[in-house]
Amino acid sequence: MIKFCHESSIRQLKLNYKQMKKYFILACVLISLNACFRNKVDNNSEENTTEDVEEIVNSNESDSTLDTEGTKQASALSVLKLNGKIVVPPHNKVSISVPLGGYLISTKLLEGMSIKKGDIIAVMEDQKYIQIQQDYLTAKALFGSLEKEYFRQKELNESKATSDKVYENAHAQYLSQKVLIKSLSEQLKLISINPDNLNENTISRKINIYSPIDGFVSDIRMNIGKYVNPTDILFELVNPVDVQLALTVFEKDLGKLSIGQKVIAYSNNIANKKYNGEIILIGKDISSDRTAIVLCRFYSFDKSLIPGMYMNAEVELAHQ
Repeated sequence: MIKFCHESSIRQLKLNYKQMKKYFILACVLISLNACFRNKVDNNSEENTTEDVEEIVNSNESDSTLDTEGTKQASALSVLKLNGKIVVPPHNKVSISVPLGGYLISTKLLEGMSIKKGDIIAVMEDQKYIQIQQDYLTAKALFGSLEKEYFRQKELNESKATSDKVYENAHAQYLSQKVLIKSLSEQLKLISINPDNLNENTISRKINIYSPIDGFVSDIRMNIGKYVNPTDILFELVNPVDVQLALTVFEKDLGKLSIGQKVIAYSNNIANKKYNGEIILIGKDISSDRTAIVLCRFYSFDKSLIPGMYMNAEVELAHQ
């Protein structure tokens, strides 16, 4: 009986041992699976976190790049739009007049006509032209005898053969005649007559008026047959090679401009044709409407730029 109980206990222990072993193995397997699962979850979490961080950084960098580029474009496109017109500097505009006056008897000029330096642009006529030529030739003829008398009296005075008073009188007449000839000579040049080519056979009641510049006729103020006073203007001539752009700028915008700033100009008629230039002068006189004139020069001459033409302009402003 005792032996049977002992064997039964042993079998029970073995059975329990086997069951515990199974449980142990199953527990180990579960622990291993749990550990693997946690590692996988952690790795996925880290990858997702890294990807999220990179996406945020890239997004910020992209936004920053867009902002920077947008700012640069806005800065590059910062221009001041102005209006103005084409003008000619004083040294390229000539008013033609006749210093001694006279009658206009001939001209072929028309407004807008091209002219060359030295072209005959008008013919004048007056009696005073004849008188000046006569006075010059008479004075020149008399000068010869006065000059001879002066030198004769000079020799006599040096030898004490004549008085000082006679010599001084001869000297004064000689100098006076010399001054008169010079004066008449300059008057002849004023009416385009060369004194060296003048003689009794070349005296004329007419004189020619010549163009002093290359360019075109911008204005005609006299008609044929009209008497012209010395202060009257017959024609306005323009040399357009050095035309400039005069822009009207409000007082509040003057501080934005400086010498050398780039200017792009265009007309309303041909808006797609651009003319490049730069600011050369900023006016210091503010008008009653609180504006000032800003002068610009073009980099190259264009015949289509006519004085008086209205223009639009864009001035590149300094980056803020």
